[in-house]
Amino acid sequence: MGENPVHFTPEEWLEFRVRFSNMKHSLNNTLAVFMALAELAQRNPDIYEKLAKAVCTRTPEIVTLIQDFSGYLDAKGPQPPVR
Repeated sequence: MGENPVHFTPEEWLEFRVRFSNMKHSLNNTLAVFMALAELAQRNPDIYEKLAKAVCTRTPEIVTLIQDFSGYLDAKGPQPPVR
């Protein structure tokens, strides 16, 4: 993999950074909600339903974010070796 380095133009690097930053922000935000609801649910079992709904609603969003970012990376550089 190190044999074929990938070079970015300044504009491509900026786009990469913005996309990564947005993905990171969304992931951190979602995980913070999950953690807060999990902590509340430990104190108040009635919160478990709210936690389950949040997980069911936001988990597909996480999957989509990761798939979109993976697609972006795949389009910008060489494919990783198949495992």
